[in-house]
Formats: sequence, structure tokens, C-alpha cells
Amino acid sequence: MKNTDAPLSRDEIAKRVAQDVPPWTFANLGIGMPTLISNHLSADQKVILHTENGMLNMGPEAEGGEVDPELINAGKIPVTELPGSSYFHHADSFAMMRGGHLDLCVLGAFQVATNGDLANWHSGKPDAIPAVGGAMDLAVGAKEVWVMMTLFTKKGDPKLIPELTMPVTGLGCVKRIYTDLASIELTDGTPIVHDTHGITFAELQEKLGIELVDATEES
Repeated sequence: MKNTDAPLSRDEIAKRVAQDVPPWTFANLGIGMPTLISNHLSADQKVILHTENGMLNMGPEAEGGEVDPELINAGKIPVTELPGSSYFHHADSFAMMRGGHLDLCVLGAFQVATNGDLANWHSGKPDAIPAVGGAMDLAVGAKEVWVMMTLFTKKGDPKLIPELTMPVTGLGCVKRIYTDLASIELTDGTPIVHDTHGITFAELQEKLGIELVDATEES
């Protein structure tokens, strides 16, 4: 198992995710933390990014003179375009998402259950504002779903739990979780830890309170 001395920053988590994206993947990056992944994909990977507001082959975030207020991703962040970029109607974009044409989507999450259930559109609190967007379409339409998030809330509650307590976005859809403290693969309801950051495997298992498997031992 790979270990680092400190928890990963948001940008470092994004870099960690980018390392695992296979070449020539058609991928969608969810609003929030996942959008940072676009800044860490190498040209050699040839990843084709889709954004649900109607663009294919999106590039990294735009900076300085690159910023075009009419060229944004679904999170309203200015982005760049790569050679061969194309634009299309919002309905066509959702048809791509729902039709199984995306190899991968990376989403943020409030909670993930060990069986891969995902909650990321509503906290369930009476005063909370729901934000479903295209999350449900991506959760069921993408061939593989990964999650990028912090592993614990600001109050210290774990986000990887045995069973969801918040409204469900998708059932059994999440395959991998990338967080500030660990990268975890969900296989047949078993969380397999591939690396840890600023925490030992034993400490991680104690804090989460669930049974984990060390990927090194698994192999």
C-alpha cells in the first residue's frame, strides 16, 4: 500500500484521480471538486471530457487571457477547448449521459455506502436546497462511477458508511472513492484501500468503524 505523510489537498486528490483515468476515456467531471481533475490530465492520456451543458473535448480551466465568459463548464467555471471540440444542445448532452456513451463520471458526494450506493443531491435536512442537476443521469448512465470527496464531514462524521442516511442518487453505482485520507475501491460490498494519506490503515479502519481490506494483502 502506498502512503503519504499528510492528507491530500483538493488539488492533490484531483491529481491522484487523474493518474487512474485510462487513455481515450470519455469522461464527465461533476460540479465542485471533480472539475479540478481537468487540470491534471496529460495530453498523452487523450481523455475526452464531456460537460453536461453541451461540450465535448473540454480542456483545463481557463486562466488570464484564456477566459471566455461564453465558454464555461456545467459549474459555470471558464474552461478551454481542445482541438476537435464540439458543441451541442443540452438535450443531446443528456442523451449521451443517459444512453451509456460515457465511460466514466467522477462525482462529489455527501455519502457513499459500502455497497456503492450514492447520495449527492440532497442532505435530507428540511432547510437544505436540493441540487440534483445531472447526477442521477450520470450515476445510471456512465459505465463507471468514481467519487471524489473528503472522507469526513467538518463535524468528523464519516462519509463512507454501511448504509445511506441521506436521499439516494444511485444504487450500487460507485466503484472507487478518492479522498483526502485514502483511495478506496468498492468490490462486492468490500472497501479495498489502495493508499492512505496522513493516516495509517489501522487508524483509518478505527475512524470509519467498518471492515476494510488492505489492497496489498488482497493481492
